[in-house]
Amino acid sequence: MSQSSVARKIATPNIRRKSSVFLPDISEFGIAENGTYSYGQSLQQCTNEALPKMENYRNIMSFRAAQRPTLDELREGSNLDRKENQINETATARTAVKFGWIEGCLVRCLLNIWGVMLFLRLSWMVGQAGIIHSMVIIVISTIVTCITTLSMSAMSTNGEMKGGGLYYMISRSLGPEFGGAIGIVFSFANSGMAALNIVGFSESLLSLLKSEGLQIIDGGKNDNRIISVIALLLLQSIIVIGMEWEAKAQVGLLVILLVAMTDFVVGAIMGPQNIEAKAKGWEGLSTKVFVENLTPGYKFSEGMDQDFFTIFSVFFPSVAGIQAGASISGDLKDPAMAIPTGTLLAIFITSGSYALFALLAGAGELREASGNVTEYESGTFTNCSGRNCPWGLYNDYQVMQLMSAFGPIIYAGCFAATLSSALSCLVSGPKTFEALCKDEVYPYLTRFGIGYGKAEDPYWSYGLGFIIALIFILIADLNAIAVLISCMFMAAYALLNYCTFHASLVKPIGWRPTFKYYNTWVSLAGAIFCIIVMFLMSWICALVALFCVFICYSIVVYRKPDLNWGTSTQAQTYQDALTALQRLAVQNEHVKNYRPQILCLSGFPSSRPALIDLAYLITKKNSLLICGNIQEDRVRSRVRKVVVQNGYDWLHVRKVKAFYVMVDGCKFDEGCQALIQSAGIGKLAPNILLLGYKTNWEVCEREEVKEYFNCLHQALDNYLAIVILRTKDPLDCSYILGGLEENICTSPRDIPNFPKGSSSDGFENILEVEPTDPEVSSARHSNPEEIIVTATKKGNKIVFGGKGSVTKENHEDVHGVYRGPDGSEKPRDIVLSPFQTKKETGVIDVWWLYDDGGLTLLLPYIIQTRKNWSQCRLRVFVLGNKKTEIEMEHRGMASLLSKFRIDYSDLTVIPDIRRKAEESTMSLFETLIKDFRGDPDKCDDPETMITDSELMCLKEKTNRHLRIRELLLENSRKSNLIAMTLPIPRKGQVSTPLYMAWLEILTRDMPPFLLIRGNQTSVLTFYS
Repeated sequence: MSQSSVARKIATPNIRRKSSVFLPDISEFGIAENGTYSYGQSLQQCTNEALPKMENYRNIMSFRAAQRPTLDELREGSNLDRKENQINETATARTAVKFGWIEGCLVRCLLNIWGVMLFLRLSWMVGQAGIIHSMVIIVISTIVTCITTLSMSAMSTNGEMKGGGLYYMISRSLGPEFGGAIGIVFSFANSGMAALNIVGFSESLLSLLKSEGLQIIDGGKNDNRIISVIALLLLQSIIVIGMEWEAKAQVGLLVILLVAMTDFVVGAIMGPQNIEAKAKGWEGLSTKVFVENLTPGYKFSEGMDQDFFTIFSVFFPSVAGIQAGASISGDLKDPAMAIPTGTLLAIFITSGSYALFALLAGAGELREASGNVTEYESGTFTNCSGRNCPWGLYNDYQVMQLMSAFGPIIYAGCFAATLSSALSCLVSGPKTFEALCKDEVYPYLTRFGIGYGKAEDPYWSYGLGFIIALIFILIADLNAIAVLISCMFMAAYALLNYCTFHASLVKPIGWRPTFKYYNTWVSLAGAIFCIIVMFLMSWICALVALFCVFICYSIVVYRKPDLNWGTSTQAQTYQDALTALQRLAVQNEHVKNYRPQILCLSGFPSSRPALIDLAYLITKKNSLLICGNIQEDRVRSRVRKVVVQNGYDWLHVRKVKAFYVMVDGCKFDEGCQALIQSAGIGKLAPNILLLGYKTNWEVCEREEVKEYFNCLHQALDNYLAIVILRTKDPLDCSYILGGLEENICTSPRDIPNFPKGSSSDGFENILEVEPTDPEVSSARHSNPEEIIVTATKKGNKIVFGGKGSVTKENHEDVHGVYRGPDGSEKPRDIVLSPFQTKKETGVIDVWWLYDDGGLTLLLPYIIQTRKNWSQCRLRVFVLGNKKTEIEMEHRGMASLLSKFRIDYSDLTVIPDIRRKAEESTMSLFETLIKDFRGDPDKCDDPETMITDSELMCLKEKTNRHLRIRELLLENSRKSNLIAMTLPIPRKGQVSTPLYMAWLEILTRDMPPFLLIRGNQTSVLTFYS
């Protein structure tokens, strides 16, 4: 080998490697000068193991997500042909504009909080509430917003933040129900707030026009509407052009606003410059005016009698803009740093400025003044009794302009404050609504979640927000809805505080916010305080806001969108369940609290619907149901996930509340023993084994009969009761619908259109795909003609659907659409079990032959209480001990049933059970056992043979069963359901075929038949 070939250089690929699951090609190895082998250029090319990196933990649908090798690949050395992600990240990544904490959060919060209140309503608030109450209002508002911001900061720093602001935080914490409700209400409130600020701008501009003697139409509401609509169009145009231009406009407006605020402070220090200003109440900063304005002076204004809470409801919306930065969280470079820093700093700056401006206005401007210079000189300009004085804190909304050094700058500042707040709200509302619609929380709104251009601008959401704001503007008088908007903001803030409280109280493992300056109980106090303030502002508006939240919440609860975000509500559910199980484990059992907890050997649920329906008829809203599936072949874990999920999907569509478990790699009796001993947890463990009758026991492999018989022994060994169901038609419907066998294709390469799933259950199958295990294997149908199923991706799910697949949009009923192995649709009544159809009238016969603890009587009684069986009569048959005591035994049994509070229509005591059976019955029994007669010593499996000695020893018991058959044919052949005590399979005394022959003779050609055997422990009591 030449030296050049030994030292050949390996070419570097042009794409970024996204997976490290393959060993390098042999051509990538080289030999170094010292004779040892080198491994190319990177460690990832030399091992199946993946190195820790961020891409491995991203959502599987993210274009930057990587795939770590699966456990099977690491253990078995499998090398599936995974394709590398060849998407050039730099070419695919969005080039959207991202903002830092100053321009993205601080500036937006400042402009949103410094709104119409600062220049138009703050002086009026001081006149009504006085300086003291005004400071209290500002302090209360600051406390509420600070607590909410601390909660918001904790939420925003608990993981990577995406777009949606408050909606994103609440939905990822409390779930889509609360998140969707608040998202709708919050978006609506932002549009209303934008309209409120635009109308405030129009009022200020109209005041300026009036001072110059100008008007458009009437100088009133119509002029207000015209100016507001034009302003709204201009602001919306800036937003549509792009977020970058909107950010530049915000900075320009902030500069104007700061100049105007400085102008006011300078003018207040300078004092009045002429006598006209003094006549209008501007006295300059003085202790006398400060003392006069210190206490409240509430009076009739704005069409109503004012008080503390009406003033608070007017002021609070001005400070509700703390969410301005969080609402565009998707456009921030680092939301976790920007939201806490920018929002808290904005609150401190704006609260301080509001307090300073209120003090300056209260220390320099009188509450009422006539504006007449002559009256000022005579000292009567403040006497406004019996007349309306147009000036002063009470009546003049332009006090800030009067007190400033240069009045026109105040107008510019007012325009900047109102327009900047409106601009921020016109962005916040649609951005929140866009995130909500992207998640498909509500139907028919997905169009509003579509983003366009490099910045993903939600033009449809912008348009909807524009229309809502336009409607409010056309009203032209927003005083009526200002309180409602405040209540909607308060509801959102209350839920945000509650989210932080709930998450920090439950403390799921994933709750690790980097922002530490929050407190669980302070957040709860903030939530309660927000609700209280809502009702104090206006209980009517508070109820309306909460009603809107409730309606939106109910819609999501009804739809049950398939969204899983790992919320604290889910963590709380787990914690509550765990606590309840632990508490239940230490409680002593009592017969009054007995509940039939069933382990149903159903196989795949769709294969035996009648068995599932019977089990759920007993356990519905009452107790535990576990459906067990035993597979002899070993099943890989990924396939197990698909099979189990398919089972849960079938149960969900059939509206059966049950658990589904699966064991594999064992024989039937071994799997049954495993399920009996391991299914359930604590006191939530099965106490009844329900299985179908083995109708083919005469012709099947004798080993199968032994395994079935062993299952009965294993149940009784573990003190489980037994229920065996036999119906006229076979329980196993897989020959009609197609079964689900686990002859698994181990690789998706074997099947086109990966991924692929089984459609044997006739339902759409949904599997959540983890980022660490994106590959899903498929299951082959038991029918020789394999059904090929395609799969599609929906969000973070891989959705399996094939022939007869049923979705939420097209499923016809709760039973689903059933199709056979060939794909042909089957009539619904083929799979309707006798336990689903409603019985208008009928009979349930209970043959309570032996006292097993009362289970034989209890289960039929439970069935009779269900809606479909409530019209059936309950008849009870018992065995008599002596013919001479039949009447006494009848009275005793009637008294016992009465004490058990079991309603029955008829009670029969059978006196002649020991009478010899008829020849026809005996002949039938001989036919059943003839193939199993013989000498055990001459048989390979002696346990499956019936000897003459066994028949002789059990002759009396056999005759009793034959007589019971005759009585059944005489009394219960036309009944709707028969429940009978199961003969006890005595160990070592009765062989498998003889016991099966007893069951066969009892149940053949009968209505639906339940063989029940309790564990000899009382399940009924007549004590209170």
